[in-house]
Amino acid sequence: MKKVAIQGYRGCFHEQAACEFYRGFSNSENLSIVECDHFEDLYTAVGNGSADALVMAIENTVSGGLLPNFELLRKYDLRIKGEVFLRIEQNLMALPGQRIEDIREVRTHYMAINQTRAFFADKPWIRLVEAEDTAKAAADIAASGQMGVGAVASKLASELYGMEILAPGIETYKQNFTRFLILDDAITVDEAVIDKASICFTLPHKAGSLAQILTILSFYDMNLTRIQSLPIPGRQWEYFFYADIRFESVERYHQALAAVRPLMKDLDILGEYKTVL
Repeated sequence: MKKVAIQGYRGCFHEQAACEFYRGFSNSENLSIVECDHFEDLYTAVGNGSADALVMAIENTVSGGLLPNFELLRKYDLRIKGEVFLRIEQNLMALPGQRIEDIREVRTHYMAINQTRAFFADKPWIRLVEAEDTAKAAADIAASGQMGVGAVASKLASELYGMEILAPGIETYKQNFTRFLILDDAITVDEAVIDKASICFTLPHKAGSLAQILTILSFYDMNLTRIQSLPIPGRQWEYFFYADIRFESVERYHQALAAVRPLMKDLDILGEYKTVL
């Protein structure tokens, strides 16, 4: 039984991402989901043995990067072993036997509210209420048997808690994807198949230092799919840079690292893995 820590409650998108990833390694029915309140709790769960691995959202195509989670990647000594790109489909649900016209209040996470405002714009009788978690909103409504109250959550949540979907796919932007990272020390990624790396580095505080790094990576055919800077606490105007690199040749990737390493003050390889197309 693989114990996987997620941020949120059973039925949330983190659980959906975990099932999608581990389906490729074993039957997802053999997964045991460990619910955590906060993202840092994921690392605590792995550290104390209550979880074997963790799944953590890192960026979304609508709202951007989850900046505190980049810092967690650097802070803890766990390596990225894979990723999942999950299309986020938001669904309006309620206890069975109701219509949308019967719903007076809808509860969900604030991000889900932001992603579905257009759907509710012409439904002034519905009040949107911020909840701790999308799946927990559905679970609480089901547990209390509340009629006239709906939730916005995943299809998985509706199945787990016996909710009826009144309107599927109510998100404003249909191309709404969240990227989840898999951190699992039990997985060994064959170097022959890796085509992506996540790295963190710092640079000397002088003009052109970043441009020089980017030029070298380009020379070695490295495709920089994301770069994110975050300030270094206590060091004025200095930054950590987090970068995702795609490549076709592992050999060229190692050559690129060897070329840029002397130009960096620090280089931490957060993970080398097979990307998801």
